[in-house]
Amino acid sequence: MDSHEDIAPLPQKHYFLDEAGDGTLFARNGRVQVGTQGCSRFFMLGLLEVPDPDDLGRRLELLRSDMLSDPYFRGVPSFDPKNQKTALYFHAKDDLPEVRREVFRLLRNVAGLSFYAIVTDKLCTVNYVYRQNELNSGYRYHPNMLYDQLVRRLSRDRLTDGSEYRIWFAKRGGSDRTAALEAAILTARRRYNKKWKKTGQPQFQLTCSTPAQTTNLQAVDYFLWALQRCYERQEDRYLEYLQPAFRLVMDIDDRRAKPYGEYYTHKKPLTLAALAKRPPITILRI
Repeated sequence: MDSHEDIAPLPQKHYFLDEAGDGTLFARNGRVQVGTQGCSRFFMLGLLEVPDPDDLGRRLELLRSDMLSDPYFRGVPSFDPKNQKTALYFHAKDDLPEVRREVFRLLRNVAGLSFYAIVTDKLCTVNYVYRQNELNSGYRYHPNMLYDQLVRRLSRDRLTDGSEYRIWFAKRGGSDRTAALEAAILTARRRYNKKWKKTGQPQFQLTCSTPAQTTNLQAVDYFLWALQRCYERQEDRYLEYLQPAFRLVMDIDDRRAKPYGEYYTHKKPLTLAALAKRPPITILRI
């Protein structure tokens, strides 16, 4: 008997990764732009674990197809394919409230979804950049640095068992950063191994895609939109609605209790009351 026949395939886990907010810190004149019109205060990454990606994808596509054929939405600009919005894929920021309601209802009723997120306060990143500039006048900040840092932190404890991981991530701008993302994940695993004295390496497959091409990235967008509304607008009803799927939110810059930040889980859910206790951030210089 061929010995390969005795090797059972590894169980698979399916993750979908996207971001919310932006990595912009400064205007062209060098002034801090964080929190002003068109520039987010927070930057966050979300990772959605989906037990059955084909099933979730079919449900989302069926819902969108039903809406496209519904005369209620006839003449709505976002349902015109040339506008490349709801007619092509769901995107919470652009979708009508009636559309968002149905997508949220669908996501709430899909069993087994697990959402993990990491949130950083960009004012803290501004202070970090200022400190780096004092140490090294040649230091230059790039938004990709912030993205890669959060990927390492978010993935560190997610790729730890003997599974094979398939990870789809949303394309950033016009570049394919698959190699950079792979490097960030491997760095996270090396640090995990060193901390816990492990030796294994994760087996994973990365796919750079778009929400239009990979339907389940649209689901991550909705989870992130709910989280972003809570942080940026102090509006938590969307997060509360999807709360059963929120497994972990790492607020890494809220260090009032622990140096690594506040971690929100089912036992300690994220609430507006909790966010109201975040310490104020003072910019080191203007």
